Amino acid sequence: MNGPSTPATHDLVLVGGGHTHALALRMLGMRPIHGARITVVSDVSAAPYSGMLPGHVAGFYTWEEMHVDLRRLCAFAGAAFVLGRVEGLDPERRLVHVAGRPPLQADAISLNVGSTPRLTGVPGAETWAIPAKPVPQLLAGWERVKAEAAGRSLRLVLVGGGAGGVELAVTMHHVLGGRATLTLLHQGAHLLPGHNARVRRIFTRLLAERSIAVHTGTTVVEVTADGVHTAGGAFVPADFVFWVTQAAAPSWVAASGLATTPDGFLRVTPTLQAIDHSWIFGAGDVATVDGAPRPKSGVFAVRMAKPLVANLRAWVEGRPLTPYRPQRQFLSLIGTGDGQAVASRRWLAGRSAAFWTLKDRIDRRFMTKLAELPEMEEPQGEADLAQSARMRCLGCAAKVGSPSLARVMERLRAEHGAAWQEAVRAGTVLVGLDAPDDGAAFTPPPGLALVQTVDHLPALVGDLHLFGRIATLHGLSDLFAMGATPHSALAAALVPFAAPAVTEESLYQMLGGVLCELAAAGAVLIGGHSAEGSVPALGLTCNGLIEPGRLLRKSALGAGEILVLTKPLGVGVLFAAEMRRQTRASWIDTALESMLLSNQAAAAILRDHGARAATDVTGFGLAGHLLEMLRPAGLTAEIDLAALPALPGALECLRRGLASSLAPANREALDGLLAPAGAAEPGRFELLLDPQTSGGLLAGVPAERAAACVEALRAAGYREAGTVGRVTAPDRTFPRSGALRLATDIIAP
Repeated sequence: MNGPSTPATHDLVLVGGGHTHALALRMLGMRPIHGARITVVSDVSAAPYSGMLPGHVAGFYTWEEMHVDLRRLCAFAGAAFVLGRVEGLDPERRLVHVAGRPPLQADAISLNVGSTPRLTGVPGAETWAIPAKPVPQLLAGWERVKAEAAGRSLRLVLVGGGAGGVELAVTMHHVLGGRATLTLLHQGAHLLPGHNARVRRIFTRLLAERSIAVHTGTTVVEVTADGVHTAGGAFVPADFVFWVTQAAAPSWVAASGLATTPDGFLRVTPTLQAIDHSWIFGAGDVATVDGAPRPKSGVFAVRMAKPLVANLRAWVEGRPLTPYRPQRQFLSLIGTGDGQAVASRRWLAGRSAAFWTLKDRIDRRFMTKLAELPEMEEPQGEADLAQSARMRCLGCAAKVGSPSLARVMERLRAEHGAAWQEAVRAGTVLVGLDAPDDGAAFTPPPGLALVQTVDHLPALVGDLHLFGRIATLHGLSDLFAMGATPHSALAAALVPFAAPAVTEESLYQMLGGVLCELAAAGAVLIGGHSAEGSVPALGLTCNGLIEPGRLLRKSALGAGEILVLTKPLGVGVLFAAEMRRQTRASWIDTALESMLLSNQAAAAILRDHGARAATDVTGFGLAGHLLEMLRPAGLTAEIDLAALPALPGALECLRRGLASSLAPANREALDGLLAPAGAAEPGRFELLLDPQTSGGLLAGVPAERAAACVEALRAAGYREAGTVGRVTAPDRTFPRSGALRLATDIIAP
């Protein structure tokens, strides 16, 4: 990972998490490109390995075994991970457009987004057919098939008689047996184009043995809810249609104005550069090398990783690039679903369990390489910019340069300037970012109190736009916990020293995330400060307004109230585990979804159900923040450990002995707190101490309204909201005020 001694000079954006990029990330983690800041954009955080797909369908591999954890690979490579769907490129401005967020600026882009079966042009195919790619769609369709096959006999039609279609057909039949009839339709004169006649004979015999009907020379012209129509006028009834035809590239590649083949694949030179944009690279299925086209196969995608990394490195360093020379022949191993495979290479053909063993060994070795990552030392750069980083001035001289800041604000003003101007016109803001001054100014409306909060967070994710959103929601939660309505905020952003263009992109992405969540909350950014720091960080001063008599106060908690928590716990331990590469991508995905859930609606629901006291559960953990509510009146809280909602993976990590670095201090702050023996399953007591970022609200609700409150919260999207305990009268057996009771034991600070 690029540290302060190796400031970033180039932004490299890798679009897609295919085989090539997965291996490239491993290589980059072992030998980084000095000066390159790498961002990976993928619509999935766990990328399927297509080589294991038929084996997964057959039941030989679990979902986890056939997926590559892209978050873990990015952490290893020091790359930022952006979970999002790419909608296109702007080659002239070097932008990557990602759905639902500002575009990403790049100095160089590499595409490895794979291919999809060609569905366009066949009426009904996009609506009724299940494509073989993207793989998540195929897996979801296969799960539906298995569920329905448990109760009735099904008719399955597979369109496409290449290796993928044939392999899926024989594998599905092996799994379903007599619970389904299968029909394989192929447009060509014979199955398995590109394979020798002996291989075709083996599969023709196998398909017949398994009573799979095969129709070659058959073109599907329409797909309906009940089956498919062919060009010959026949109708083939089907409950499910799987589309495994010739591959096509994502439509946005050609729509972005890049030079493509007639099938929409990116045309690249032997150095894997787009023929019309030398700073765009392509690898895997999405790319076709001019003059040396090869089948769209994972074999070639894997082999492209080494030359791609070498050429990205050479491009950044200004050295000549090396041509990629693809192999002409390769061994294909096609599974038959029963623990055997067919080998195909030139004239070679054969079916045996030994070939499946070989295929299994190759696939598992590939996945092990991407899962078991070595420990690497921090690289040290020696470039001139690195020397500049060691000599950067501090104090006010550490500010982001005025030209860079001005360009960032110009981009943000183009997107949000109308809201800034409207705030001034409406009188909400007197001095703000529409005409920046030494400070911001606003006058609270008569009868309203001003509520102010301050938070400062170092980035816990590499995606700075996402971090800006999380940090803003975290800061606003203090306002929500007090019942206030957000009005405005000031931001203090820290970005690592880098080349000006890289610094600008960091600041733009971070502040773009801030503005996104402020706008959603009905607030505006009215000022701030930017400076250089060792790691990206963001501080926010949030301003809110409220009628003084409607403030929610921690000290207003009352005996007899039920404690309601709006979000699950476990953020701290999950991100601690991620730093050690001991999580699953899905765990972090779910944690981020929870962190991005605003507490604004929850605060209103809690108030509507009689809450007078609330707090947001953040760094001190649920136990620490609850004790802050109990101490003013010396109350006791009884906590039901079994009722504490936990994020997926949190308890597993805690049981392994993992914990946030702040957890010991949270434990110490409770001064003698001891978990009662046998109180709950392992890890649940530690969950009380886990620090949260953008955690939920904890409030006291009258007992008679608690059930309705939880129901309303869940209906509003807080699916894990629930009651976690109750407040009782002071317990005088403890010398200090405030106490927690777990199960039948009283535990006090």
